[in-house]
Amino acid sequence: MISKILRTTAVSAMTLSATAAFAVEKEAVLTNYADIALATYEDSLITAKTLKGAVDALLDAPSAENLQAARAAWLAARVPYQQSEVFRFGNAIVDDWEGKVNAWPLDEGLIDYVDASYGGPSDENGLAALNVVANPSFDLSGKTIDAAKITPTLLEGTLHEADGIEANVATGYHAIEFLLWGQDLKGTDHGAGDRPWTDFASGDACTGGNCDRRGEYLQAATDLLVSDLEWMTAQWADTGAGRTALFEDVTAGISTMLTGMGSLSYGEQAGERMRLGVMLNDPEEEHDCFSDNTHNSHYYDGLGVQNVYLGQYVRVDGSLVSGPSLSELVAETDAALDAEILTKLSTTMMALGRIKLAAEAGYSYDQMLASGDAKGEALIMGGVTGLIDQTRSFERAVTALKLDSIAFEGSDSLDNPTAVFQ
Repeated sequence: MISKILRTTAVSAMTLSATAAFAVEKEAVLTNYADIALATYEDSLITAKTLKGAVDALLDAPSAENLQAARAAWLAARVPYQQSEVFRFGNAIVDDWEGKVNAWPLDEGLIDYVDASYGGPSDENGLAALNVVANPSFDLSGKTIDAAKITPTLLEGTLHEADGIEANVATGYHAIEFLLWGQDLKGTDHGAGDRPWTDFASGDACTGGNCDRRGEYLQAATDLLVSDLEWMTAQWADTGAGRTALFEDVTAGISTMLTGMGSLSYGEQAGERMRLGVMLNDPEEEHDCFSDNTHNSHYYDGLGVQNVYLGQYVRVDGSLVSGPSLSELVAETDAALDAEILTKLSTTMMALGRIKLAAEAGYSYDQMLASGDAKGEALIMGGVTGLIDQTRSFERAVTALKLDSIAFEGSDSLDNPTAVFQ
C-alpha cells in the first residue's frame, strides 16, 4: 500500500512538473505576436516596394500592359497589409498612423477628374472636387497653396485630411487605387474602374489632361506609402516602440491582442465595412471600391484575426512565423472555450471564403450589395454573423483570462441601426 501511494504521488508530481514545464508564458505569447506583426509589416513593405517598381515602369513607359502590371502589384500589396489591420486597435502607435495608409472612404474629386455625376463642392466638404492634378495652385483655409510640384510633403502635410475633413484622403493605398483604376461608375453592376493607360501618356496621346501631374501624384503617393511602411516596420523590431509598449504591462499586452481581434471583427469589419453597405445598398461602401477588390479585403482582414489567435502567419514567400499562441493560453484556462473559438474562426473564414470565391467567379461585391439581391445579402450577412459570433467568444476569453473589461469598437449599423438613416 505504501509503495502504491508513493508511486501515485511520484506520478502526480511528474504530471504537475510536466504541466508547469509546458505552461504557456504570457511574455512568450506577446513575443510571438510582435514577431508576427513585424513579419506582416515587412511583407507589406516588400510588396509596396514591388508596387513602386511597377508604378515607375508605368510612368517611364505608359502602356496598357504596364498599367495592368501596376494594378496587379497593388492587389498583391493588399494581401499582407489587410492581415496587419488586426494590430491597429489596441496598439496606439498603429491606430494613430493607420489613417495615413488605409483611410477610406475618400472624396476622390480632391485628387483628380471625376464624372459629372459625382457633383461638386458640398456643405460637408468644400474641397470634394478640388482636383489638385489639374490645379498647380489652389486656396485652402484662406491661403494660396503652391502645388506646382506634387510631392509627398504636399500630399501628407497639406492635402491629407485638409480642413480637418476625413474624406479628404490624399495618401495611402486608396489614393493610389483611384489613380490606377479611376472611378467605378457601374454602380451595383459588375465591373471595376477602367481608367485608360493614356491618362499617363505624354503629348497628344494624353487623355484626361495633366498626365504629367497625374504621374507626379501617383509617384509621390507610392513613395510615401513605402516610407510610411518602412517607419511602421521599424516599430516592431527588437527595440521598436510598438514592440516595447507591449511589455510595459504584460497582462495589458494580452488585452491589446484581444482588443484588436474584437474591434476589427465587430465594429469595423462586421459593422462599418459589411453590414452598413448592405443596409444602404451602396457600392460606395466597398472598402476597395475602385478595384472591386473588397472580397479580398474582407477575407484577409478575417485571416489577420485568425493569425493572432493561432499565433501563426504565412509570409508572402511561403515561410511560416509561429510560436506560443493566445489559443494555447486560453486552452490552459478553458479548453472548451478555446475549441469554441477555433470553430467560430473557421466558420467565419468559410463565410468570408464564400464571398471571395463568388466574386472571383464573376459575381462581384458590387452586385451582392444591390437592393433586392437576396443571394448577395445572404453571402455578406454570413460573414457578418460569423464575425459577430466570434466576437462574443472573444469577450468570454477576456473573462477566462481574468483581464480587465474591454470595450470593443462598435458600429451604429449593429448597435443602433435606426441612426444610420437619420
